[in-house]
Amino acid sequence: MARLVFGMNQSLDGYVDHLSFGPSPALFRHFIEEAEGQAGSLYGRTLYELMRYWDEDQPDWDAERYAFAAAWRRQPKWVVSRSLKSVGPNATLIRDDLEGAVRALKTERDGEIEVAGPTLGQSLTELGLIDEYRIYLHPVVLGRGTPYFAGPRPPLRLVAHDRIGEDVLRLRYVPA
Repeated sequence: MARLVFGMNQSLDGYVDHLSFGPSPALFRHFIEEAEGQAGSLYGRTLYELMRYWDEDQPDWDAERYAFAAAWRRQPKWVVSRSLKSVGPNATLIRDDLEGAVRALKTERDGEIEVAGPTLGQSLTELGLIDEYRIYLHPVVLGRGTPYFAGPRPPLRLVAHDRIGEDVLRLRYVPA
């Protein structure tokens, strides 16, 4: 049975914003390893459209970017959207019955399925489907933006923490 893991980079004041801060080289290597080991990714529309960047090689990429792109392209992706008409390679569109579709994925798959996007994370939290929350806490204060927890904060229990690179803490929580 698959586990749903909702993980994102977050500022000290609780916001996610890929334009304001990004992963260090050490954290990017960590994300490559994560992508190589995942059973797939479950995206909301906005984050999926952002991640489509990895569908086509770019001339300025280094070896690590090629490695991430290869891992991302290999894994299956499920995209939750009512507005998209189609999705890219190795992706499946989920339009209706989010709960039923995700419960089926969890039953049919093994390993970790990444959940990406705060709005999708909120919906899956409300349905009780998130198995683990991974917060990659950066030493940045934004004062605005999209919060990691887009809705009410679920009761959580810390199960692990570690440092990645010089300044990022990974906090791992499960529902309490």
